[in-house]
Amino acid sequence: MAQSKEVARREEIAKNEEVAPKEEAARSAEMTGSSEDVAPSEDVAPSEEMAATGLNLTVTHSNEKYDIHVTPQQGAQEPIVQDLAEVVEEVTGVLRPCQKLIFKGKSLKDMEQPLSALGIHSGCRVMLIGKKNCPEEEAELKKLKALENAVEKIAGQLEELSKDFAGIQQGFLAKDLQAEALCKLDRRVKATIEHFMKTLEEIDTLILPEDFKESRLKRKGLVTKVQEFLAECDTVEQNIGQEMERLQSTNLALAE
Repeated sequence: MAQSKEVARREEIAKNEEVAPKEEAARSAEMTGSSEDVAPSEDVAPSEEMAATGLNLTVTHSNEKYDIHVTPQQGAQEPIVQDLAEVVEEVTGVLRPCQKLIFKGKSLKDMEQPLSALGIHSGCRVMLIGKKNCPEEEAELKKLKALENAVEKIAGQLEELSKDFAGIQQGFLAKDLQAEALCKLDRRVKATIEHFMKTLEEIDTLILPEDFKESRLKRKGLVTKVQEFLAECDTVEQNIGQEMERLQSTNLALAE
């Protein structure tokens, strides 16, 4: 009987020793599985960070190849097609209106679409189709670009004085200060008109050959834009004049 109990006890010990490694292995496997589950979330952060800091792409154009870096606009989380087009213009000399960007056989037409939505990530290759302008036309286009920047700057001044005038109309300024403020605005709008006129004269002095189609089209568009701003200036000037007359009439009535 004692011998049978001893045999049973030894078998129980052996069984426990056999089970223990299996339980340990199971716990190890469970821990490993948990760490593997966490890994994908750790991989997401670098990908998002890469999109925010920009993408490294390769652009092919004819027999040329360009390695470029595309960054998102200020305040944006990731680059869009427009960001890509701007870098391509700067690097290749092919203007945005003349560009046809192709990725995996599809043309990139929506300028506001994020590159990630198109499957474009660092290391991808984008094909460019488009003709560079001759050096002479490039020089004229640069002049037009400088004039365009000047027009946008003057337009910003027009927008600011329009806001100031709207504030006066809405009563944000004390009545005893309105007359002086309106006089200053009138001088500002006249100066703005003068700046637009000088810029328009500079545009008119550009002599472009008939075959400079891109330059001639850009000049025409810029002239139209300046004329629209001048019309807006005239409207603002008239409104300021009417407000000054109304204020003078009110002051005369109060004086009487």
